[in-house]
Amino acid sequence: MIQYFKKHKTTLALLLTTIVLIWVSSNRFWGHNRWHKILKSDATGYYAYLPAVIVYHDLSFSFFDKVNKGAYRNNYKYDYRNNTGNGVVNKYFAGVAFVQIPFYLAGHLLTSLSSGTLDGYSKWYLILFQSGALFYCVLGLFFFWKVLKLFKVGDSVSAWIIVSVLFGTNLYHYTVNESGMSHVYSFAFVNLFVWQALRYFRTGKNANYYWAMTALGVITLIRPVNVLVLLSIPFLSGDFSTLKRGIKKLFKKPAVLMVGIFLFFIMVSIQLIIYKIETGNFIVYSYGKEGLNLLKPHFIDFLFSYRKGFFVYTPMAFLSLFGTGYLLKVNKYIFFSWAGFLLIVIYVISSWWMWYYGGSFSSRVMVEYLPFFFIPLALWLSSTKYKKLLKSAMVILILVNLIQTYQYQGGYIHWSEMNKERYWNNFLRLDKAINHQRDW
Repeated sequence: MIQYFKKHKTTLALLLTTIVLIWVSSNRFWGHNRWHKILKSDATGYYAYLPAVIVYHDLSFSFFDKVNKGAYRNNYKYDYRNNTGNGVVNKYFAGVAFVQIPFYLAGHLLTSLSSGTLDGYSKWYLILFQSGALFYCVLGLFFFWKVLKLFKVGDSVSAWIIVSVLFGTNLYHYTVNESGMSHVYSFAFVNLFVWQALRYFRTGKNANYYWAMTALGVITLIRPVNVLVLLSIPFLSGDFSTLKRGIKKLFKKPAVLMVGIFLFFIMVSIQLIIYKIETGNFIVYSYGKEGLNLLKPHFIDFLFSYRKGFFVYTPMAFLSLFGTGYLLKVNKYIFFSWAGFLLIVIYVISSWWMWYYGGSFSSRVMVEYLPFFFIPLALWLSSTKYKKLLKSAMVILILVNLIQTYQYQGGYIHWSEMNKERYWNNFLRLDKAINHQRDW
């Protein structure tokens, strides 16, 4: 067994990360009445489709007031409903609930067998729901490993990268501490899309194209703005001639092209059908007055501000930028297609009316795009002569991330209103967290 794991370091990394995720989640949330804390804020909206369909058979969500009554139910009082004038809709999208169906049904079964309360919100429902988040996190990491193999990244480097993606970024927080949010699920399916798109451009097999389009459909169902991942296709193709050849192949076989589009539409249509049932219309904008303002992006704030800057609170992603020098050196097409894709993504998502995305740790909407930061880091780590130095920096940044995650959980990094003074007064100050000394 020891010899096996010496030869398969990434397998060991995935196994150990799975054990850590289960151990931390079970200790933090599964005992006593702590499981009530698994759902909160936006997560109640993503989750609500499951009891609406499976328990209450009510897509008007009129059970909302009922489930909020009783002890320990304060976390569920965030109202995710929006009255469109033609009917009540859930503000959030159905993708998280869709991919969580097997886990929710397992929770429903366990609740029934244990004579628990079949209200859709009791203990086994929520524990199995969080178990689903852990599953999709590990699945996403597994897919990312497959991506790294296609970039010819060795097993030892892949193991380092897998551990760094999870414990060196806010992916860890949105898997364990806020598992009801959409980001860990998007992370999994973005990695599936990237893996299958890479394989399509390398093999030309229709099956890879079908899987990529299905994954794109699920990505869109979970969080529609993430359809932007389609713009990564030039980067994933590797060079312009391969891109041109891959696209031309699809148009030479219209049936194959249409099957892929159909698979994408099948996934997206789940939300459209729900809207039709709720309002009589297939197309509904559920966010009301909230939206994008593309004329006023907060590009610099989004990346560098003390309030919620992605590179400030996820410095491992900033370190990865230095790996882009390798991309520029070996393939200018790959570098510019990579940079162009991420610039467009950041421009769009930083144009949201609330660019800091409310109560959140780091820029949470970047979790699903982490693979695109860690590919250059993996290639850099594979090629550099200073592996020990780079690995040391990665270990330090993993520790920084875990400390800041802990501080965020305790409120020492404010969920919304951070500034320069608060940041440096609390920077890595575990002593304050241990002694419960907040500055606000």
